[in-house]
Order: sequence, then C-alpha cells, then structure tokens
Amino acid sequence: MDGSCGAEQAQPVPERSGRLKKRKEFLFLAARGRKAPVTGLVLQLVRRADTGAARIGFTVTKKVGNAVVRNRVRRRLREVVRNVERDTLLNGLDLVLIGRAATQTRPFDALVSDFRKALRLCQKDG
Repeated sequence: MDGSCGAEQAQPVPERSGRLKKRKEFLFLAARGRKAPVTGLVLQLVRRADTGAARIGFTVTKKVGNAVVRNRVRRRLREVVRNVERDTLLNGLDLVLIGRAATQTRPFDALVSDFRKALRLCQKDG
C-alpha cells in the first residue's frame, strides 16, 4: 500500500452555488432580470459578467401560507435546484425562485421540469 489509492480517479468537485441574501440583490433581479412564470414557481434570472458559481435566492410570500408552509415550499425549491445543478451548468447566473401556492402540492418531478422550462425561457430571450 503506497497511500495513493484512488488518487488518479479523483474528479473535480463542481462549484456549489452561493446564496443571495441581501434585499438589494433581490430588488436588482426583480428590476433587471428576465422573468419566467411557470405553474410551480416564478424564476428571475440575470447573467453576470463572471463565470463563478451561481448565486440563488428563494422567496415565498405570506399569501402562500403560514411560516411552516412557506419553509416547506422553500425547502422543496432548494431541492429542485440541487437536482437540476447536478446536470445543468448554472455558472455565471444569479437566480431568484419565487414560490407559489401550487409549489407545495405540485409533484416534485413536475417542479423540476417547471424549473428547467423556466431556465430555458429566460436563457432563450438573452
């Protein structure tokens, strides 16, 4: 045993997306971003000048439900992004996903396809 077991097979780890947290960032995307409303969510997207990891923010209004429901919707949206990030390159993008009332009851596979459709719509325009 030389201690180099598996060193040749190591693959680069994809950059993990960051988070948008400041109100100013959300307002910028709302004003200047491309919007794609689909059944399960609304996507706002801005292409940045760099090619760094994607930055993603999540918003769910009180119209959707109480805090428990809103947090559940946010968790579902985060998991949708994780699933899509595995096979879709999101580098250089700022995204805001807005949860809707339909987000909480929509089947998960449908939510994933809604997000992919919204990405295509936003990127087609630009």
